[in-house]
Amino acid sequence: MDPLSTTASIIGVLQLSSDVVKYIIGATGAAKARRSLREEILSCEAILLQLQDHADDAEGGTVWSEKIKTLEGPGTPLYRFGIALGALKSQLEPKKGWNKALSALKWPFDEKQVEKLISAIQREKSLLQLVLTNNCIELIEASKRASDQNHAALLGLIQRMKDQSADAEWQLTRLNTVLLELEESQSCVMAGLGDLREHNANLEQQAILDWITPIDYSTQQSDFINRRQAGTGNWLLDSAEFRAWAGNANQTLFCPGIPGAGKTILTSIVVDSLQARFDSDPDVGVAYLYCSFRRADDQKAGDLLAGLLKQLAQQRCLLPDSVTSLYNHKKKRQRPSHSEISSTLRLVAAMYSQVFIVVDALDECPAYNSSRFMSEVFNLQETCKVNIFATSRFIPEIVQRFKHGMTLEIRASQKDICSYIDGHMLYLPSFVKRNHELQEEIKTEIFNAVDGMFLLAQLHLDSLVGKRSLKAVRAALKKLPSGSNALRQAYEDAMNRIESQVSDQIELAKQVLLWVACARRPLTTLELQHALAVEVGKPEIDPDNFPQVEDMVSVCAGLVTVDEESDIIRLVHHTTQEYFEQTQKQWFPNADTYIATVCVTYLSFNIFDIGFCKTNLEFEESMGLNKLYDYAAHNWGHHAGRAPAGLSELIVQFLQDEPKVSRCSQAMMVAKDWHHSNYSQDVPRHFTGMHLAAWFGLQDMIVALITVKNDPDVRDSHGRTPLSYAAARGHEEVVTLLLSNDAVNPDSKDSVRGWTPLWHAVVGVQLAVVQRLLEDRRVDPNSISIYGRTPLLLAAKKGHDAVVKLLIENDRVNLNALDSESGWTSLSWAAANGHDSAVNLLLEKAEVDPDPKDIEYGRTPLSWAAERGHKAVVEALLRRNEVNVDSKSKYGRTPLWFSRERGQEEIVKLLSANNAVDPGLEYSEYGQIPLWYAAEIGQEAVAKLLLDNGVDPNSKSKFGRTPLSYAAEKGHEVIVKLLLGNEKVGPDLKDCEYGRTPLSWAAANGHASVVKLLLGRNGVDPNSKSKYGTPLSWAARFGHEEVVRLLLARDEVDPDSKCHYQRTPLSYAAEKGHEAIVRLLLDRGEVDPSAEDSRYGRTPLLWAKVNGHEAVVKIIKENGESIRN
Repeated sequence: MDPLSTTASIIGVLQLSSDVVKYIIGATGAAKARRSLREEILSCEAILLQLQDHADDAEGGTVWSEKIKTLEGPGTPLYRFGIALGALKSQLEPKKGWNKALSALKWPFDEKQVEKLISAIQREKSLLQLVLTNNCIELIEASKRASDQNHAALLGLIQRMKDQSADAEWQLTRLNTVLLELEESQSCVMAGLGDLREHNANLEQQAILDWITPIDYSTQQSDFINRRQAGTGNWLLDSAEFRAWAGNANQTLFCPGIPGAGKTILTSIVVDSLQARFDSDPDVGVAYLYCSFRRADDQKAGDLLAGLLKQLAQQRCLLPDSVTSLYNHKKKRQRPSHSEISSTLRLVAAMYSQVFIVVDALDECPAYNSSRFMSEVFNLQETCKVNIFATSRFIPEIVQRFKHGMTLEIRASQKDICSYIDGHMLYLPSFVKRNHELQEEIKTEIFNAVDGMFLLAQLHLDSLVGKRSLKAVRAALKKLPSGSNALRQAYEDAMNRIESQVSDQIELAKQVLLWVACARRPLTTLELQHALAVEVGKPEIDPDNFPQVEDMVSVCAGLVTVDEESDIIRLVHHTTQEYFEQTQKQWFPNADTYIATVCVTYLSFNIFDIGFCKTNLEFEESMGLNKLYDYAAHNWGHHAGRAPAGLSELIVQFLQDEPKVSRCSQAMMVAKDWHHSNYSQDVPRHFTGMHLAAWFGLQDMIVALITVKNDPDVRDSHGRTPLSYAAARGHEEVVTLLLSNDAVNPDSKDSVRGWTPLWHAVVGVQLAVVQRLLEDRRVDPNSISIYGRTPLLLAAKKGHDAVVKLLIENDRVNLNALDSESGWTSLSWAAANGHDSAVNLLLEKAEVDPDPKDIEYGRTPLSWAAERGHKAVVEALLRRNEVNVDSKSKYGRTPLWFSRERGQEEIVKLLSANNAVDPGLEYSEYGQIPLWYAAEIGQEAVAKLLLDNGVDPNSKSKFGRTPLSYAAEKGHEVIVKLLLGNEKVGPDLKDCEYGRTPLSWAAANGHASVVKLLLGRNGVDPNSKSKYGTPLSWAARFGHEEVVRLLLARDEVDPDSKCHYQRTPLSYAAEKGHEAIVRLLLDRGEVDPSAEDSRYGRTPLLWAKVNGHEAVVKIIKENGESIRN
């Protein structure tokens, strides 16, 4: 948006405003109204002048660009304000002709018109004020309201002006123009608001998806598929195994391969193929993951499931309700749990008729994470139509997991290798490109040497680059390494080629490789350029010192590559990383010292003397300009902690520079969240060098800082001390050091949650630190947080067994402490959440009460575990004699009742088999027994268990309803059959409130199959009457045509039966307009269409007429006439 055009628009409206104010002053009469209108316009002028200043100063900043959109073009507050001023001017400016002098003496508006004008101007003024803020969402909604209101108000006002100006044709023309502009404005507002709402909805949707997981695998997919040599990989797509996998539901295809066989590129080809095939089919979902050893922290089992959920949710036209509901955690600033992600993924996957899940490099995930993740995926396959494709190295545990699916080994084919070499031959010397025979020799020799390893073909080809003669090429080909050690030898050869370069190239190559191999996360090319440009001891970076990306890559002998989409510079393969990890002492012995020095130098630049960034915009601009800052802030301490001594002076100098430490802590601790308007400020202030050293566990730095009189117990704005951070992050040696200092309070609480250092260690599951703190008698192990919990309560709730064990072994810990919010004990939390190991640990302690009741519901741990189906927990609790297996809740419900209600079959069996369980204690406050619930919600297995255990199948509640009544109402055919098969069941028992039978309930709800079952059972009266009629009346009333047919097919059914109010089935059908049922009843020939009810005296014809059912009126008239004749 051009700020100059906005300025011009504002100036135009300001000129118009000035003219109108001048005419208002020049008019006569209605002094109060004129003054009010003038003041309102002048107040708008003040805002417009501020906006003009902003527009003049705008240099394309993103925040202003968003706001400026609301000022340009039709439908904006500025535009509508101009229209209102134009309408005023047309009435107030001096007129032409004979009545000029007379009109100058008149004030043309009455009091109501002035009120409407002021109201309209005030609405636009409020919108213009919003433009000066950053509340774009509020502006959108307010603009819509103002548009609707001002359109109506100004339209009516201008129409009255037209009526008052009938003697001036020229004025009518101007007003008509204004009207057309106003209507165009309204149309533009609606269209614009639609676009803005759509844009805002897209932002909201993306915020939700990024909250699920910020990881976007699409950039990796683009990078990998772009690396594909045209024509390669078709062997996989054409294989019988792949065609069978892609063409049938619930198939699994496992593709193992040796390192470097090309598994990742082939995976990208599979994804590309699926996306192309199903792109236009909204019922097929495709989700994929690329695992990497460099991203282990981001690829836990829950993270991988979240990646699948994000992609499958994103492919729906609208985000599924289950996903938006999950997002409600946002209000509590929480991430979704593993179980929540898993259950939501199941719901979203079920929305598709087919789902394809593609996972590359399972072997690069930690074994526990990959095992747990694949268990979840295979479980998903059992409930939804899911096809699974996965690649991995030959890891026995992973191979075993896929033994029941199809397997196809990935090996680089000769055709693919030759295609790759053909595509890269142009990089070889010109004499090679002119010699076809030599090219064929190169392809043959490389293929023979690589043994199905695509990566090796790439490295071998790179080794020929720069050869000066035919003889040199052939000599190199004869020396190509092969066999089991070929890959390592190829890397050694590459490093030898690097060392044969000139000294500057060698230095650049080793620096690039050091950063890429030893950095704690992948770096972009810009980040690496900044890192390589740093000069230790200099207070700023010299832009002339940046190396070029092309040079950074070319000097590394093919060992690094740049991903085009993500701009990440990385090693060509994970085996390259493994090689450098094995040879780090040889090639990069001082890597951590070097990286730490560069990072601290960067953090110490003079530009960061400003300290803490005051706004999101300032923070983002600073991070955008200083590309290495994010990496340096997050990782300098990790490298420093692994570096040998020698950095103390540089680091201590940095840690004592308060503004720079404050700036570093902000970048390090900020959780960027675009949905949180003040995210960059939502971090602790007054974060000192002592805090920073404790955060990274730098013991020597803490000693150095204490030596120069730094406070070891200093608090930041969240009330946290260095000990608090060291405990949370598991730095045992630092914790011990700080505890030995008398100035340190070992039990200080933070001001956010009321957590002590022990609390933070428990939350972080830092076992060694928990043990160390418990040994200090000054630490209160029962410290209560602001949420009313002790550390043990939280550990039990989360199922942190090892922490629970440490805590309960401490004789000062209160094992029966109550959660002040819920009244639950640690055992209650562990039992309710199914943490059986924690439950067993607690039950081993004699002091633990095994049967406590919570305050709110009066329920025991057994009750909660039974309801939630935690079998192992229930078994553990039943082994304790003190546990009351029939303990009643506040509403009289037992554990057996809860397990039956929830359909927990195994728990029902466990409890029913326990001799201590009294089946007589089954009633709720409504008198309902669990059999009713089983019947009502369709729990066949539970219903069968109850019947087998002798539960009365006809037991009635206070409403007099039986299990058969509920099952019939809900249409649970299987349970109806089960109950009817019991010889004790009364199939026609009426409830006591309405006198309705199971047949009546089934007919009313249109369950034709259940109606058939009941009509086929002896003892069922098809004409049983309740207050509101027979089953036929109910079916006719609710329009269940099939049920009506079933009932009318029975000769004993009375088609003209009357209810308590003398209404017939025809009366009800006519009232509701059910034409087909009206015809069915009239065709029976035994109904009276003129029968009146006793309540309103209406006939079926009148019921239809009153409710506007003309078609039914016509049918009744025709049939009624023929019957009477």
